[in-house]
Amino acid sequence: MRSDSRPHVVIIGGGFGGLDAARSLADQPLSVTLVDRHNYHLFQPLLYQVATASLSPGDIASPIRWILRRQSNVKVLLADAQSVDPQARRITLGPGPVDDYEAPEHRTPSQTVDYDYLVVATGAAHAYFGHPEWAGRAPGLKTLDDALEIRRRVLLAFEAAEREPDAIEQRRLLTFVIVGGGPTGVELAGALAEIARRTLRQDFRAIKPESARVVLIEGGPHLLAAFPESLRAAARASLIAIGVEVLTGSVVTAVDDRGVSWQSSVPSDRVTGGAAPSVTPGRIDAQTVLWAAGVAASPLARSLGVPLDRVGRVAAEPTLQVPGRPEIFVVGDICAFEQDGAVLPGVAQVAKQQGAHAARNIIAATRGQPLRRFRYRDYGNMATVGRGAAVADIGGVRASGVTAWFIWLFIHIFWLIGFRNRVAVLSEWAWAYVTFQRRVRLITGPPPGPSDRQPPHP
Repeated sequence: MRSDSRPHVVIIGGGFGGLDAARSLADQPLSVTLVDRHNYHLFQPLLYQVATASLSPGDIASPIRWILRRQSNVKVLLADAQSVDPQARRITLGPGPVDDYEAPEHRTPSQTVDYDYLVVATGAAHAYFGHPEWAGRAPGLKTLDDALEIRRRVLLAFEAAEREPDAIEQRRLLTFVIVGGGPTGVELAGALAEIARRTLRQDFRAIKPESARVVLIEGGPHLLAAFPESLRAAARASLIAIGVEVLTGSVVTAVDDRGVSWQSSVPSDRVTGGAAPSVTPGRIDAQTVLWAAGVAASPLARSLGVPLDRVGRVAAEPTLQVPGRPEIFVVGDICAFEQDGAVLPGVAQVAKQQGAHAARNIIAATRGQPLRRFRYRDYGNMATVGRGAAVADIGGVRASGVTAWFIWLFIHIFWLIGFRNRVAVLSEWAWAYVTFQRRVRLITGPPPGPSDRQPPHP
């Protein structure tokens, strides 16, 4: 039994949606518990810059406790929410990092937390379209651990190529394939091309890093499908200008230790940058494959006992409540919310607005007031393509090139949490812009696993 008589709000997830929900409950006569498996809030839009050695993890992440330090009604738990029992209004927490520091005889297999209101903001995971075995060979980009693993693989590929005497195998080691032509895939491709052609150009003796091949594969007919056609074309042209090969209308059918196989799915506007590919159609030999093609909602949604869509999201009520469970709200990637005939995208602005709205509806519910329908306000889309190049569609204003890049830079600096983060990121970007260098080129992590080691070639 709780000693606190105030209504108890539990928020699962410290991402954009969960954090904005917690902040919106400040100074309210409510007891709030925020549960997250990490002790930090991550600014995901810049995660690719950690993966490509532009920024350090601390530049884009801040401790959740520090962010909420002035909210006396908020308690933070470092734990992994395993399931929700809607009947009992209770969540079950599984063993987490904290349990490693407790004596075995004091550990409990699980802990429960009761709630009066629940906000589920657990985000999304990678989706490999029925091929989970590809995950080991093609890491995605959702967490800091993902970013550091990608950075490690990219830098190790250049190091392995420096030691490789065989020209064909060296070429395979210097081939990088990104699967998925959304903002994450486009940004990764542009950053990898810049690393090869500018950052590492003078660092090696046996190889020419600028000869590295970067290939972006998209299953649909266009890159950046959510953008207007003029900006899609501008982004594609910018990628080609820095040497990225673009394959659209191409669906990946296999990922193995030697590379990627694909097949055409729809008429393609395929454009090849640089020299014509040396591999046969439908196959690209590559050591490094990165996944940016799809997401699936957190599996926690399955415990809510309501129908889910094909990617595991909850079809929320207009008020963001779970159907039949008025005390449970879903926000962000776990929420399938339809507006104007289309489901809202899983982007930060949607999660932030939904998190704040769910909090306002909880406040209204505790006061016996009617709940309000959620209405998303679209502030636009942005994607950076490389040094001094981006595309932006904001409030009906469409821009590309350097103008869009400065818009992208200003908005991302503005939304970073913490003065130190803003200063650190701005200084790193300024340094990289002037010197073409990326100072965080560190190979960290465990020794290479089987998927990282160079397989024997025939």
